[in-house]
Amino acid sequence: MPETLSQAPVSGAAAGSWSAFSHIVIGLARFIRPDEITFSGVNSTIPMLACLLAKQAYEFDFVYINVAGGVDPRPGHIPISSSDPALAAHTASIFSNEDFYDLCTRGRMDLTFLGAAQIDGEGSANNSCIGDWHHPKVRLPGGGGGAVMLPTARRACTWRTEHSRRTFVPKLDFRTAWGGFHGVATPIAIFVKRQGRLALQSWHPQSSLEEVQARTGFEFDHAGAGPTPLPTEAELRALRQLDPDGRFERDAAVSLR
Repeated sequence: MPETLSQAPVSGAAAGSWSAFSHIVIGLARFIRPDEITFSGVNSTIPMLACLLAKQAYEFDFVYINVAGGVDPRPGHIPISSSDPALAAHTASIFSNEDFYDLCTRGRMDLTFLGAAQIDGEGSANNSCIGDWHHPKVRLPGGGGGAVMLPTARRACTWRTEHSRRTFVPKLDFRTAWGGFHGVATPIAIFVKRQGRLALQSWHPQSSLEEVQARTGFEFDHAGAGPTPLPTEAELRALRQLDPDGRFERDAAVSLR
């Protein structure tokens, strides 16, 4: 069943209360479902915030595991790194990297958040290089755990802090991991997997279908797509509590261009 934003009710939040950063964080949080096991990894501050936000803003429970090893942690402070030991504070247990992969390969990991430098229309990821493999323009960090988790998790979602044709490409320079993302959150849109390809679910305020089409390098189905529901008061309140001085938003440097 494709993810839908109808899981989160539309509130009376003012149109001016949103930001591109809040839509990415909240867009990821809305992919989380009740009673599921959800994982956020290394260099994944925005998904970390999304999972912590969901714990505060939504009236359902789920299991949150992070790369620091924490299971449903209650950190005393929100760390700048998604690998900080603070994310194992007051945890129910400690998970190792092998445990994450074991959950995935046994089909028990419901949702994992993984990063990607390039994404194609099938939702496949490139984290290896930009340009020819033998003479790359940019050498990227590589697949890491994503090469295992993207094909084996029940669902995987990703995010980008900029939305452009250099990121959303018709053909990857290198396919690091197959399997495909089931959801993508960007500063201007939300995509979900539909019939094996990414389809547009919604565009954010101050954007449009035409803008998303112009800034995406592959064709996509947009049947039934519409404006993204505004953040609820509970979502905005939780995000303010997690990022009271805007440090995470500044560090994310989200681009609307």
